[in-house]
Amino acid sequence: MENINSNNSTNSISYNRILWPIYFLNGFQSIAWGGIIFLIVPISRIMWPTEPTHALEMGILIAVLSWSASLSGLVFGHLIDKYSRKKIIVIISIFRGLAIVMLGFALEGGGSSAWIYFLVFISIFGMFAGLSWPAVISLSNDIVPKAFRSRFFGVYEIVRSLTMTFGFMIGAFLVQNGLWRQYFWGTGLGILICALIFAIHNKEPKRGAQQEELFHILKNKDVNYDFKINRETMLKTMLSKTNIVALIEGIFTQILMGSINFLILNLIQNDPHNISEFSTSIFMITFGLTGGIIGQLLLARLSDKLAKERPIIRIPIIIVAIIGGLLTFIFFFFIPWPHLNIEQGKDVAFLMTLPIIWLMGIMFFSSRSIFSLYMVNQSPLLQEINLPEAQGQIVSWNQFLENLGRGVGPLLSGILLAVTSMNFQSTILIIALCILPGVILWGFAIKWFPSDAYNIREILKGRANILKSNEGAATPSDHQIKP
Repeated sequence: MENINSNNSTNSISYNRILWPIYFLNGFQSIAWGGIIFLIVPISRIMWPTEPTHALEMGILIAVLSWSASLSGLVFGHLIDKYSRKKIIVIISIFRGLAIVMLGFALEGGGSSAWIYFLVFISIFGMFAGLSWPAVISLSNDIVPKAFRSRFFGVYEIVRSLTMTFGFMIGAFLVQNGLWRQYFWGTGLGILICALIFAIHNKEPKRGAQQEELFHILKNKDVNYDFKINRETMLKTMLSKTNIVALIEGIFTQILMGSINFLILNLIQNDPHNISEFSTSIFMITFGLTGGIIGQLLLARLSDKLAKERPIIRIPIIIVAIIGGLLTFIFFFFIPWPHLNIEQGKDVAFLMTLPIIWLMGIMFFSSRSIFSLYMVNQSPLLQEINLPEAQGQIVSWNQFLENLGRGVGPLLSGILLAVTSMNFQSTILIIALCILPGVILWGFAIKWFPSDAYNIREILKGRANILKSNEGAATPSDHQIKP
């Protein structure tokens, strides 16, 4: 693998040259995931063509998608820290691609039978999705220099946003024209092709290759970082106070995030507003995508600059992202949405003449810009307070709880909408209370983070000395090394 020095201006080119297949694989998988989430209304129409949207059944589908990913990550996440990340990514991509292809064979108008069919293959897709993000985190920890982490995750999120948004637009167009099968078939085949490209192009990097304490010793091709997490190390590092904050906070933040998309789409795409799926996708591209790019690229660069000498600065940035981004989303439900007929909802040019659409656009732009700071700062923060051999497992834990919250969100929203007779304002106000635990916990983490990060550095210094003393010999196993 190329030597990467964080002070060299070619670093960005170096890691992007290595990881570009990951971006494409991320893109097609995001199209598939986004298609399930954002096309909930037309998917319901595929199953029940003559009936209103089945909000509860659709909420269950999204909940199962998130929960299956959560469970698989929790159960199998430790494998990422033991075996080849490359092989794991290829295997899970094959199963995810095949599951999406199979959705294209569902029986249109099949009602409950079609719903069960979707439930089965969405569960398979979600199950193998559980290892994808932890594997990317672990891989990037050994390829991307610390000074470029927010930028990497920013680009990764831009690719996800671009493909999810344009995929939604294309998917909405195809679904509106009765070509929903082609949407699923094309997306599934795209995942399979990108998995093949990744398998051919990428090599497995050395673990710990970007840690300052290990960088020079691991240049030696005969030296490998082969330490494993034991119970003592787990208690000391993975269950540190800052890690626990991230784990608990993720549940509550994702309940709100999972609810918002579900509620907004159900609000604007149904009577009396009737904004079509295609018009919604144009709205997301025009306003949401541009906001996301600013947050995920320009603000990510600023985050890296601010955190270069003081990584703790990422915590106040996360707090601002949670409060600013999510509260702005909530305002969507308290503006006077226009009452439209179906034809008006399909007319993009007409919609863009309405002042209220531009107000929505400004709010959506602001929300995406601010909340993107959460993503590009949380992942580098977790990498900073965890050992190389724990990157996959800790992210799997975090992902499990976040996906649990993300799955609870739509399900809870569906229940609250049913109980409140489709009162979106009351529903979002109840769910908005989930913002409080995350903000409070991250406030405490400002005090705890320095000692947790120092603990990791000291362990890695000790292990660097062990590797030096054993240079040329086999690396001692974890049961011989105390943290």
